[in-house]
Amino acid sequence: MRLDKLLANMGYGSRKEVKQLLKEKAVTIDGAVVKDAAMKVDPETQDVSVYGERVVYTEFIYLMMNKPPGVISATEDRYDETVIDLLDPLAQHFKPFPVGRLDKDTEGLLLITNDGNLAHNLLSPKKHVPKTYYATIEGVVTEADIEAFRKGVELDDGYVTKPGELVILTSDEVSEIELTIQEGKFHQVKRMFESVDKKVTYLKRLSMGALLLDETLELGDYRELTEEELGELLK
Repeated sequence: MRLDKLLANMGYGSRKEVKQLLKEKAVTIDGAVVKDAAMKVDPETQDVSVYGERVVYTEFIYLMMNKPPGVISATEDRYDETVIDLLDPLAQHFKPFPVGRLDKDTEGLLLITNDGNLAHNLLSPKKHVPKTYYATIEGVVTEADIEAFRKGVELDDGYVTKPGELVILTSDEVSEIELTIQEGKFHQVKRMFESVDKKVTYLKRLSMGALLLDETLELGDYRELTEEELGELLK
């Protein structure tokens, strides 16, 4: 690809700013200073450096975020802060997007990437990718609820959900549960509990497919996926 496009794509500035770097003799290819912005380069086989620091070409980024409450799962919004607003400028430069959505008040695992194929595979209903949530519930969760979720429950719009696996952690006036579902309907977990006359008071996503939330991430923090995590997702 063109040298100026490579450097711009990797966050070294606009095309105009890249030309200034070239004027300053800051850019080398295989140790030789270059000034031609239109020069074709292969970042896989050539050593492209800026001020002596090698440019590592990356096409896709894969980030795990521990989404905080009060932030929306969108790329931009006129009124609310988005998960993309929480990223540093270099990550934003790749124009990533959240894979699926978590409600504004929901916390937990959110995958952010610019890999459209991976996002499609994770979100496609045909792929049956499981998602597990932890929730606190206002009301006593019972074995009857487990059976109802196992069969699928009817939501307020008449839609009958696919079977969900409900695990009761504690059962009292405020219950704690884990729920695994293979769909992502709007407010689905909350609406499933409403169908059995109970209310979700706290919701956190723990996993999506093989990807598990890194519990060391503080709310609002994020990190790149490890090679092992990415490999499991790409399967």
